[in-house]
Amino acid sequence: MLDIIHNRVSLRKYADRPISDEHLDLILEAAIAAPTAGNQCLYSIIMIRDPKTKETLSESCDFQPFIAKAPVILIFAADQQKWFDYFSAQDVKAFAKHTGLSFEAPQESDLILACEDALIAAQNAVIAAESLGIGSCYIGDIMENYEYHKELLGLEDWVFPVCMLCLGYYEPHTVRVQQKRFKREFLVFEERYRKLTPEELERMFEDKAKEFVEKNRYSAENFAQMFYARKTGAQFSKEMARSVRVALKKWDGRKL
Repeated sequence: MLDIIHNRVSLRKYADRPISDEHLDLILEAAIAAPTAGNQCLYSIIMIRDPKTKETLSESCDFQPFIAKAPVILIFAADQQKWFDYFSAQDVKAFAKHTGLSFEAPQESDLILACEDALIAAQNAVIAAESLGIGSCYIGDIMENYEYHKELLGLEDWVFPVCMLCLGYYEPHTVRVQQKRFKREFLVFEERYRKLTPEELERMFEDKAKEFVEKNRYSAENFAQMFYARKTGAQFSKEMARSVRVALKKWDGRKL
């Protein structure tokens, strides 16, 4: 298991063959076996195999062609809709009124809890897939273009797509390039959080700083500036923020 975890890479080039139904079943069952808040399973998994839909997603998720070539795509969505549909069907609103409870729509905390469930299930799927020789790549861009993806995937108001997984078998002789992570001393703290000093931050980012290119299209003077312009402050990040804000308007805890 530890070898599987440490040998995994984000795979963006897949063998030209479909994922077997047997392996898909094993991956999905592993995802469903994941820990979940209160055993509620606050997520849904949307499996995409249709070439047209995959092509659409490759364009709507920041124009990444490899998405269309993945044999299978799994979209993990935070989902409180099923529970509240169940509450409605079982007349919970009348019960709440009779007993003095406030019957409220899902709110921000419910979304975050459901996101936790969905992401834990997704990582179980990733590890299960890796054990079967199936690589994966997380795509967070599914959170962008909220209105478009909502219609494309038929999502209800209390269903939010948290992440997307591209899955496919490794090609023979795939060269795995392991990305370096930050050292543990900068990520793990004893008993309580500790703000890093400027000196520690410099040591934390010293390897990444080597990626800085002096002649860059952002006119950045160091790695931090370049990264912010390329990622954190980029247009796709602004769109992701806009989409999340739109989605959050539905998760407002209003009385039902």
